Amino acid sequence: MSSVSIGSLQHHSLRENPKYSPKSKAFKPCSLNCSPRTQTQAKLFFHSRRFCNFFRAPKHSHVVVVKAASTTETAVVQTSESADLFFKETFPLKRTDTSVKREGNEVHKKLKIVEGKIFVRLDQVKNSQIWQLTVGCNLPGEWILHWGVSYVGDVGSEWDQPPTQMRPPGSIPIKDYAIETPMKKSSSSGGDGFHEVKIDLSPNSAIAAINFVLKDGETGAWYQHRGRDFKVPLVDYVQGDGPDGNIAGEKRGFGIWPGAFGQLSSWILKGEVLTTTGPDGSTNSGDPKQESRSLERFYDEQPIAKQVSVDNSVTVSVRKCPETAKNHIHVETDLPGDVVIHWGVCLDGAKKWEIPSAPYPPETIAFKDKALRTRLQPKEGGDGCWGSFTVEEGLEGFLFVLKLNEKTWLKCMGNDFYIPLSSSSLSARSTQSLSGGQSLSGGQSLSGGTQIPEKSAKENQEGSISIYTNGIINEIRNLVGDISSEKSQKTKSKEVQESILREIEKLAAEAYSIFRSSVPTFTEEAVVESEEQKPPVKICSGTGTGFEILCQGFNWESHKSGRWFMELKEKAAELSSIGFTVIWLPPPTESISPEGYMPRDLYNLNSRYGNIDQLKEAVKKFHEVGIKVLGDAVLNHRCAHSQNQNGVWNIYGGRLNWDDRAVVADDPHFQGRGNKSSGDNFHAAPNIDHSQEFVRKDLKEWLCWLRKEIGYDGWRLDFVRGFWGGYVKDYIDASEPLFAVGEYWDSLSYTYGEMDHNQDAHRQRIVDWINATNGTAGAFDVTTKGILHAALERCEYWRLSDSKGKPPGVVGWWPSRAVTFIENHDTGSTQGHWRFPRGKEMQGYAYILTHPGTPTVFYDHIFSHYRPEIEALISIRNRNKIHCRSIVKITKAERDVYAAIVDEKVAVKIGPGHYEPPSGQQKWSSAYEGKDYKVWESS
Repeated sequence: MSSVSIGSLQHHSLRENPKYSPKSKAFKPCSLNCSPRTQTQAKLFFHSRRFCNFFRAPKHSHVVVVKAASTTETAVVQTSESADLFFKETFPLKRTDTSVKREGNEVHKKLKIVEGKIFVRLDQVKNSQIWQLTVGCNLPGEWILHWGVSYVGDVGSEWDQPPTQMRPPGSIPIKDYAIETPMKKSSSSGGDGFHEVKIDLSPNSAIAAINFVLKDGETGAWYQHRGRDFKVPLVDYVQGDGPDGNIAGEKRGFGIWPGAFGQLSSWILKGEVLTTTGPDGSTNSGDPKQESRSLERFYDEQPIAKQVSVDNSVTVSVRKCPETAKNHIHVETDLPGDVVIHWGVCLDGAKKWEIPSAPYPPETIAFKDKALRTRLQPKEGGDGCWGSFTVEEGLEGFLFVLKLNEKTWLKCMGNDFYIPLSSSSLSARSTQSLSGGQSLSGGQSLSGGTQIPEKSAKENQEGSISIYTNGIINEIRNLVGDISSEKSQKTKSKEVQESILREIEKLAAEAYSIFRSSVPTFTEEAVVESEEQKPPVKICSGTGTGFEILCQGFNWESHKSGRWFMELKEKAAELSSIGFTVIWLPPPTESISPEGYMPRDLYNLNSRYGNIDQLKEAVKKFHEVGIKVLGDAVLNHRCAHSQNQNGVWNIYGGRLNWDDRAVVADDPHFQGRGNKSSGDNFHAAPNIDHSQEFVRKDLKEWLCWLRKEIGYDGWRLDFVRGFWGGYVKDYIDASEPLFAVGEYWDSLSYTYGEMDHNQDAHRQRIVDWINATNGTAGAFDVTTKGILHAALERCEYWRLSDSKGKPPGVVGWWPSRAVTFIENHDTGSTQGHWRFPRGKEMQGYAYILTHPGTPTVFYDHIFSHYRPEIEALISIRNRNKIHCRSIVKITKAERDVYAAIVDEKVAVKIGPGHYEPPSGQQKWSSAYEGKDYKVWESS
């Protein structure tokens, strides 16, 4: 999960009066004594739901007023002896500056982007057989090397932890597959800001490669490129005759496969062949049959760009003049460049933008009869700008946003800046927060004065909504900071850290649900120059509302009817009455295989399931009965239309007429000219290279076309193990589905043919993929299905509780992204690749339909003798409002029985053993029971 950053509001006491210069007739910058809240104070502040107290300062002798003028005159600034400071506050601003300006050869220090370099070096330790790999970075910060090794004979892309003697001091194991080593400052290798890690290597070890990524300890950012890790191969090898394979040849030219900081072509190799030297002075001849191997001295470097925060602020003060009955507002900021303030007033608490009466400051223009725009005046020293405004009495508030350029708007944590002008608005403001913190996109960090793209004013929220979201997001920030600190990692137990993570999940769910139910307060036109501008940024959720119940609307044989879409259309009302809210339809594209999973022409939607018109009719009907529709999108591979000069099928036709650059280079069957795959290859068809810009552009356009043309509401993504989850985020952001789920299918852990109790490594791989998508998609909970298999088939129900007493699948770690199921078209139906234990299907449904996560029911089961039982369980779930984040308390996990209480509303037991919910103040009544399962409801 991504950490969330939000700037806290800062209130200041006046140290001296604003200075007035009669010559310039303008404000000079105020001298403020700033005292920000500490994190602890903020935490208590939001927990108690107590909000800002605003201080009324004493009267001052010299203040600014604006002389009344006609509509053709500009405002004239003069002093008044009686004007009183009514309000003053400084708001923090955080912005992203994507331009890199230079002064000579140095990057400007205030900008968001700073540049440096990363280097990788291999040297032999003097008078030793030990070699040393050094990884360094010359940017300031807290850099961490996240690394692991691959051994000779390994297949796939899995990491292993290095041997203990190979780990530098201070290294921390991460699960069972990686090590994190803090990079230390090294003045000898590049100055005070240089950080590096040295790793000792033995040329006689079985390690084939070092894998690593860089982690910024300050921001939590991972430096990867196109989803691939840095990989430093130590040997070239092939499988030998021995059981573990052997080295077939030495490495001539020590290479790096880059993954983070640039294009492959920009890496410059500078190698000098060296041989390992023995204690007696003898050298290794490089004979591949010898144990040791020849390495090469190696050095390389690559540019790296790091984002750093740019902190600014805006101060607003309001003075009231009894003589003229006007409000005098002064705005000043340290933002650089030409800043335009987009401003207006509101007449009541609804905060609807209105244009005030004249006079207006110089360089003011009206915008669509909605607001005014004024260019702020530069300060005398050039460090920022200011503006003064005069508005009539009787107004509730002054509204504004700041515009830096055509695409950059600064707002107050996602909302318009609102400045109270009346005693009632000031009083109301003291009982609620100024603005609501809201997420603009999955995982985006938030701050006071968050920069948003143009047209995103649709995302503004009511002040009442902000009372909760501001506090929730601030608390998430504190929790994330607490759990990620080095001190926390050393002192807090895993149980405490997991408890904190669960609290973060609950808070995020609450904030998201509030956001979805809120309404905008500021119309889109108020900040949009034209309708051709970029669309507003929206939140994409992998879980929709959290109350989805999914039906897989086909099986492996459904294509044989030739009119499956029409058959489903006829069942739409029936499925809705059962309680399903989402249906997953089969792949709609032309395909080499009749089932649709070997697509060819993506824009040809005449499949074995029906034609494009029948598909549209079915989708329309499902929408009419209140069911959302998921399209089955096969993005990992695509079958070609023609052969290349070597007779290999890798040339495409149709609307997406790609050549072999669209195929990954490391798929041995299809001779692609793309980059190496970012995942595991599916060898039956050419694997698509998603690192190619033209491929991603075409796929995003195709998904958006399906959303618009067919009406799909979301996606089921096929074989997502084949490509990096970051590309999925790209596709999700572009197509904006209401719900998305990936098929990340992986083998569980077994020892001597028996399933291990601990499946943390398995669910961790699924969670890692979800995290790579930035949480924009969920994943099928294959871990839970596998554990249910073993528990029910072997009567080992103790398997349904992990070592922490939680559900042992993905649903126990990240329930809002876990899509649970017991059967689908691959595992059941006529394929039967991994069929659920016969006769125990309803125990499986009793589990997933009463537990958190998003449950999926297989088509073959709903239209079978199981239907009445499934309907009853769905009814119980809906009646008790169980959702994807519901809380599970496991009360029994023994050999022959498992039992749990969910949200204190529903109790469930599966297995032949006996169980009754605990008696006490809470009364339980039987809701439904079947063979070896029973469900109770709290009465």
